[in-house]
Parts: sequence; structure tokens; C-alpha cells
Amino acid sequence: MKEYKVTGMTCAACSARVESAVKKTQGVESCSVSLLTNSMTATGDYNEKELIANVKKAGYGVFPKGEQVKEEPKKENGLFSALITSAVLLLILMYFSMGHMLGLPAPSFLNPMASGLVQLILSSAILLIHRRFFISGIRSLFHLSPNMDTLVCLGSGASFGYSLVRLFQMTALSPKEAMAILHDLYFESAAMILVLITVGKLLEERSKGKTTSAIRALQKLSPDTATVMIQGVEREVALSEVKQGDTVLIRPGEHFPVDGTVLEGEGAADESALTGESVPVDKKEGDRVYTGTVNLSGRILCHADQVGSDTALSRIIDRVTAASASKAPIARLADRVSGIFVPVVMSFALISFLIWLLLDAAFGVALSRGIAVLVVSCPCALGLATPVAIMVGNGVAARHGVLFKTAAALEEAGKVKTVILDKTGTVTTGKMKACEVLPYETEENELISVALSLESGSVHPIALAVMEYGKEKGVSVSPVEEFQNHTGFGVSGKVAGKSYRGGKKELLDDFGVIPETALKEAERLAGEGKTVLFFGGEDRFLGLIALSDTVKEDSAEAIEEMKKMGLNVVLLTGDRKEAAETIGEEVGIEKVIAGVLPEEKEAVVASLQKDGKVCMVGDGINDAPALTRADIGIAIGAGVDIAMDAAEIVLMKSSLADVPKLIHLSRKTLKNIKENLFWAFCYNIIGIPLAAGAFIPAFGWSLTPMFGAAAMSFSSFFVVSNALRLNLFSWSDERIQEKEQKEKKKMEKVLKIEGMMCPHCEAHVKSALEALDGVKEVRPSHQKKEAVIVLEKDVSDEILRSTVEKAGYQVL
Repeated sequence: MKEYKVTGMTCAACSARVESAVKKTQGVESCSVSLLTNSMTATGDYNEKELIANVKKAGYGVFPKGEQVKEEPKKENGLFSALITSAVLLLILMYFSMGHMLGLPAPSFLNPMASGLVQLILSSAILLIHRRFFISGIRSLFHLSPNMDTLVCLGSGASFGYSLVRLFQMTALSPKEAMAILHDLYFESAAMILVLITVGKLLEERSKGKTTSAIRALQKLSPDTATVMIQGVEREVALSEVKQGDTVLIRPGEHFPVDGTVLEGEGAADESALTGESVPVDKKEGDRVYTGTVNLSGRILCHADQVGSDTALSRIIDRVTAASASKAPIARLADRVSGIFVPVVMSFALISFLIWLLLDAAFGVALSRGIAVLVVSCPCALGLATPVAIMVGNGVAARHGVLFKTAAALEEAGKVKTVILDKTGTVTTGKMKACEVLPYETEENELISVALSLESGSVHPIALAVMEYGKEKGVSVSPVEEFQNHTGFGVSGKVAGKSYRGGKKELLDDFGVIPETALKEAERLAGEGKTVLFFGGEDRFLGLIALSDTVKEDSAEAIEEMKKMGLNVVLLTGDRKEAAETIGEEVGIEKVIAGVLPEEKEAVVASLQKDGKVCMVGDGINDAPALTRADIGIAIGAGVDIAMDAAEIVLMKSSLADVPKLIHLSRKTLKNIKENLFWAFCYNIIGIPLAAGAFIPAFGWSLTPMFGAAAMSFSSFFVVSNALRLNLFSWSDERIQEKEQKEKKKMEKVLKIEGMMCPHCEAHVKSALEALDGVKEVRPSHQKKEAVIVLEKDVSDEILRSTVEKAGYQVL
């Protein structure tokens, strides 16, 4: 896919003409033209010179992205100055043409002919100020690709030309006859059409500017300069001069200029601009930093890993821009209409003019009806209905760390019926954590100490989980002699002169020290999906340590939100059935499909697509086939590049909570697009017959060219303003969320209880605790060996403990 900059487009008809011209180029497979960003993308094996020639033949300029193009003055500034000047002249013109109708004193020193000449001069000046409408309109007409400027040019030009002919007729008439003709001049209409259209254009440009604010805000995050360390000396250079491998210095308060790795120093980084996460992230040696984020504290030296267009910020900008420039499927109807809109309107205007002449209306009346049809029609409202909503929706998502790669992804996400979630790294953190320690024939600290010492010689994820648990408990590591790593089974070695082993049960079989009760307990833990490690020596069995993958904090809440939205949620994993079902039960997913290979995941997605559109959320290489097969693929930001390439949406924060939010945003955006299209079609369907005078016989309703121009101006403004309402979409109020979490923690207590073996035990504990004053609800679990207590007011730990112990159980 190659991107281009297009110049000379003024309305939706223009973008349709450009697209049509590009598709005439041999080898072009697809093309998308954006009026909003004045950009174009084309794919296929084509001759670029031929493509550029075809676009220029249609009357527009086109330049490959990155090529130096002469900077055009800001359109908004030019429109504003032209509007102010022409508005002042229009007020004077209105005084001479219509002042007497408003009760203003007519200038006594002017006769009808002189008054007509003054109107001619003033209107000519206004036409000259807004000559761009005529230049663009006539040029487009000659290229057989009429646009909105053509309609304005014909409407204003016809009013001016008719008035000029009538003015010449006045020269041969008496003052009384000339006065009658003076009231039949349309100089003020010719001028007012241009002024009102310019008002609408100015409002439209300002509104369109707001839709691209997200992209501009991202572009401003990257600093202009960077401080590079050269042979130990600090040197400030332009950002473009920073090379991969340089050592860059970032002081407190400065933006990181590169994606890199911290070499020296510590600090905190504000990454909210990239991820939407407001909590600062601590940075130390070896941590990753990203362009555009802010160093809040500490002097940091980092190695430049990616610079320029290779940084994460640049890739985000490219993705947001590409998505905004692409076309959503719902835009196809509007595109087809826009392509033929202007010629059809010109035909309607001519037919209207001829019909009124055949009905014996005065020439001026018939001309007025034809001009009104020309200026009331607005192809821009149709053309802008979809892209402005897509642009704003993309901007809202990007500000919160969600990237839609295409407009189609933003539209289709809202139509999803089923959400398939990968387990590891998506619903869970993907990191093992010790969850239960069961000592036998020893104290818990000794079991942890031996396990920690043995595992200290391994870098396996399970060993690292045991090490982390030991550090949390403050247990020291003893030296290990004769350490051995038994691949696939565990580790062994001598601690304080005694031989110990840790890992799978088979590794300890030679010792023959595992009691029957421990084997049953291990069986229970394995049934809950946990990984069980056995630790023991030649003379005794030390105990069990169970590990499990931990669920992300927001997973259960996100899944609950998806279910409330009417979505069918499925857990799909290659992990063991027991582990998958345990996680599914913990987060509230009823349908769990486990033990499937990557290619089988794709088949599962295909089978679920029979019931509607399917969204797949994953992070690993094994998820890539399923992400590609799904109607919408969502990649978790912490995942591998293959997963991100296969997906249409990327979650930069790696938070599952963003999935229901992005689906909700998609639904809101789609609704906004439909509203825009409805009003755009409705406006033209009502406005054109009204301007043509179709309602005059029945109701006496009509529309003058001036009111038609005003209506045309505000139709586009209305559509863009409606799309801007998407900026009000509430992604989340983190302050409220944090407050709710604090309150929840304050009003909940968790007791670890030994002795609950069955649902009957759970009911016994529940009954005892709920009898206490202040206890609102109790949720016991004999599998987790705990009870979650929801409190209405504070109840001391001692009261809770004694109540459980009186019921015959032990609080750990």
C-alpha cells in the first residue's frame, strides 16, 4: 500500500472523481481517498506515473507521501479574511438593494441606473474575493468532473449574469420603467450565495480541524531536539540526527526522544499519552522507555533502540492516520451517490427552470428556482458523514491506548456477537505464582527455604515463581552443592550437606517418602488446574508447593461487562482442561474450550462464526491463525509482533477491560454514522424539491437562493458537529474507579480457612459468619480454602477468627 497527498479537492464529489481516476490505472487493486485528510492510498502492481497522470487529468494534484510539496497557506485563515471583507461589502450592497424594503432611507442622490451600477461594482468585488469558487468550478466542469464549487459557480454566476443583462436593458428605459427593473436585479443574491457558502466552509474547516486533533496531539509528543552523549560530553542535536545505538540523556520534565533501554539512572515515566494509563511507571536499568512519554523524575541515560519512523509513537500515528484515511463499508452508498450527485443536481436545476417557464412564470422567477436548486444541494454532507465519525472515533480510541488499523475494524467491532478469549497472557498474566504451600514433617519456613535454595540455580518460569514467593516471605537462600537440573522433572542438590529434590512426583519416587495424604492433596490441587511441586529428602518429605497462572485484576470485571452487553464469551486455550476450567470459573466464563492446537483454534473460530460475527482476543504466535480467521482480531499490546500483525485492533495497555469499551465505542460510532447519513440524505431529499418549488402549489412553500445557500452551508457543519459529539464518549473515570476499588477493599475481608472439605462445610461457615452483626454476605470456597466476607460495617479480625474456630475450622 502506498500513500499520496491530494490537492484541489473541495467536496465529496471531488474525492469520488479522484478515486474513479485512480481505478482507471492498470494494476490498481484498491483505492481509498479521504477528503478529511486530503490523502489517498492505493494498492496493487501499477505504474505510478500513469496513476499521477490520471489524477491530474481529472483536475487534481497528487504527490507521493514524503515528497516535498509547496506548503499551502492555512485554508481557515484565508476563508476568515475573505469572509470578513466580503461581509462588509455585502452589508453595503444590501443597503442599496434592499434597504428601502427594511424601512431604511434610500440614498436620494442615486437614480435607478446609478443604484444598479453601485450594486454591480460591489457584487463584482465580492465575486472577485471569492473567485476560487469560479476557478475550481469551471476547471472541474472542463474536466467533466463537476463538484460543489461548480454548483456554487453556476448559481452565483447565473444570478450575476441575469442581473447584468437587465442592467443593460435599463439604459434604454425611462426612470420609472428602470425602477421596476431595479427590483428585479439579483446582484445581492449572487454575492450572498458566496458569503453564506464561505461561512459554512469556515465552520466546516474548523470542525474538521477538531477531528484531526488526536493525530496532531500525538505528533506534538515527539520533541524537536535530543541530548546525545558523545565521548562523555552532552550535546543537543536535532531529533533527526539521533541514530540507532546512540546514548541519550533525558532530564526530569523532558520527553523521551527515542524508544530505548535504560542504561543508567532511575525515575518515573508518564506513559498516559501512549497507553491512556495515568499512573506513572517506574523505570530502572534494563527497562524499556518510549518516544513521547515524559520523564517525571530522575536523570536517565538510555540506549536508542528505535528512532524516527521506527518508534512506537510513529507506528501509532501511522496506524491512526491510515485508519482515518481508509473507508468503512457503510460509506460505499454515500460514495456512489456523491459520484453522480452534481450532474444529477445540475439536471434537476435545468428541468426546474424549464418547467417554470412552461408554466408561464416570469424568466426571473424561473431562474430563481433553478439557482435555488443548485445552491441548496450539498454533496459534502454525504461525503463527510462517514469519515468525520471514523476520524473522531479513532482519535478517542487512540487517546486511551486502543489502535484500530482500519475504518472497517472500527465499524465491524460493534457488530460482534461472540468474543473468544485466549487464556494465557490475555485473561491471565501469563506468569506463574505460588498460591498454596502445604508443609509435611517440617515447618513452612524450612520447606520454603529448601525450595528457594534448590530453585535458585534454575531460570525456569516455575523456579522464578518459587523464588519470588520466597523473597516475599523474606526467606534466605542457602548455598547448594552438586546442583542438577533434571529437564522436564525438576532440580536436585545438597543443602547444608543433605540431599533434596524438588519438582514432579516421579523425581522423589526413589526416596519413597511421600505420604498418602500428600498424594491425595496433590491430586486435588491438580484437579483445580494448579501445577504441584513435591519437595523432599532421603529421610523425610517436606511438602507441596502449588503454583497457578494468576488472573489479571480487571479480567472478571471486563468479562461481566461483555456479558451485560449481550456478548457470548468463550475461553479458548491449548492449556489443560482442569486449569482452563478453574480460570473460567474464577472469571465467570461458562463456555471453556481447552487442549486445542493453534490450527484447531482457527477451526473453533470458524464454527462459532455460524452464529454471527466473532472477535478473537489473543497475544501469542499460537493465536495468529485464529486472529486472522476471526471477523475482528484484537491483539494484546504486550504480545508478540506476529499477533499484532494478524490483528485489526491493538490494545496498548494489555487490559481486557478495553475490549467492552472499544465495542461500545464502535457501536456509538456506527450509530453516529447512520445519523449523519440519514440527515445528509434527508436534507437533500427535502431541500431540492423545496428549492425547485414543488411545494408551492400545495402549501405555498418555497426557498430563495439566499436561504438555499445558507441551508447548504450549515448542512455540512451539522454533520461534522454531530460527529464531534463522539469526543464526549466516556472511556472511564479512573478517579471514580480507584475510589470504588478502595471502598471495595475496605468493606471486604478474606479469611484463609483450613478444614473445609465440601459444600456442607461451606454452608456451615457461611451460616456462622452471617449471624454476626455487620456481616452482609459470605462467599466460602472449600476449593480455594477461603471465605470472602462482605461487611456493612467494620468487624474485627479476632471476632471473625473466633467465630470460624467455634464452628470447628481453623483460620490460617
